[in-house]
Amino acid sequence: MKRILVVDDAATVRLYHRNILESSGYTVDEAVNGIEALEKTLQMQFDLYIVDVNMPKLDGYGFLEELRSHDLPQAPAMMVSTEAGARDRIRALSVGANLYLVKPVKPEELLSHARLLLGEAET
Repeated sequence: MKRILVVDDAATVRLYHRNILESSGYTVDEAVNGIEALEKTLQMQFDLYIVDVNMPKLDGYGFLEELRSHDLPQAPAMMVSTEAGARDRIRALSVGANLYLVKPVKPEELLSHARLLLGEAET
């Protein structure tokens, strides 16, 4: 069973993502910011990260920079944000995001992109 870490400071967003992903058979863990996400990454391996941009303590950019620059277990990362500018997308990709989506993300969109990044996409 694939394990996904949802990193977002908004409890409602974490719950939204959790419900969608768990209903499709994924195991979901949560972190409220980049620091907690790094701590969880040291404790267990994830198959996918779904990361918000704007969070206290360590934002999504900082989390991915730290994750990608250290000898930590690596997995694809989907960054999800309300920031819709091209500069935001470029910055996300430059720090190691594999995909950048703008909120709100529809359930079928979240699932299809998760499956794609997990290598489960139907052909």
